[in-house]
Amino acid sequence: MGLRINDIAPDFTAASTDGEINFHDWVGDNYAILFSHPKDFTPVCTTEFGAVAALADEWAKRDTKVLGVSVDTVEEHSKWKGDIESYCGAPANFPIIDDTSLTVSKAYDMLPAEAYLPEGRTPANTATVRTVYIIGPDKKVRLTMTYPMSVGRNFAEILRALDAVRATDGVPFATPANWVPGEDVIVALSVSDADAKAKYGDLDIKLPYLRFAKHQG
Repeated sequence: MGLRINDIAPDFTAASTDGEINFHDWVGDNYAILFSHPKDFTPVCTTEFGAVAALADEWAKRDTKVLGVSVDTVEEHSKWKGDIESYCGAPANFPIIDDTSLTVSKAYDMLPAEAYLPEGRTPANTATVRTVYIIGPDKKVRLTMTYPMSVGRNFAEILRALDAVRATDGVPFATPANWVPGEDVIVALSVSDADAKAKYGDLDIKLPYLRFAKHQG
């Protein structure tokens, strides 16, 4: 069975463009985004890694580290970073790990167990390596997204999802559809109207089970 929400994210040690990384130690007390791609020097992934690089200040504001996963080598990653930076106009300062062994890809259920790397492989050989994980400071999986090779990931949405995860972490709130920071949040059903009003102020009660409150963040 694959990883589920609230599972502990598998720990690993791997070589990266920033040196050896022990994942849990590297995450520390931060949030982390682990995202994968099928191969270096591919068109869609170059645009995606460029998007991640351009959002460096946004990740930092949110105490979030980003880590790329590839089944290519550190040497290839380092060369590819030049293309990424040329394309997006920003330095790709986040690490990318070497997963030529498929250890991380298999631990995170990014590939079928029988996956292999044939000589002269193409991106199609690792086509399922297209997953995003948001991981909390407690090292638990908070959110996952998986995309096909033909669909570039929307990192504005990933950033929005990260904001929602952080806003609802450890508090009795949920976020409604299309929520962005600054908008009202939904009070959990486990909290009574009286308790919610006492703690969060006036409620906007749309339905008995749909009650909005001002976000306290």
